[in-house]
Amino acid sequence: MKQRQAICYNVFMRLVINPPIETVRLEDIFVALSDTVRLGVVLVLANTEEVTSGFLRPDLPKSTLTHHFKVLRESGLVRTRMEGTQRFLSLRRAEMERRFPGLIEPILAALRANPPETGGA
Repeated sequence: MKQRQAICYNVFMRLVINPPIETVRLEDIFVALSDTVRLGVVLVLANTEEVTSGFLRPDLPKSTLTHHFKVLRESGLVRTRMEGTQRFLSLRRAEMERRFPGLIEPILAALRANPPETGGA
């Protein structure tokens, strides 16, 4: 029985669901952008194609990062891709532009002009 529980646990740990872009809601995007840590993650992702989750904020506890990545993913802003035990994150920029034309670029421009303070969680 213990072996079966371990297998189920490992399967669920690897399960990552990126919402279909047509289900993404504007209010969820704004909630995701209401935190300085998540704003910092979005800014980093805007300047690269894809990064591993550990690269983004190694100064924060893993549980804190997991929470922020989940909020960003569930809002539809970020795509998470699993490869082995690694999680790779990328900004869904083109998909966001199709879903909400003209929304993402002004947000990114504002973040570049006024980067969020990223001290603490």
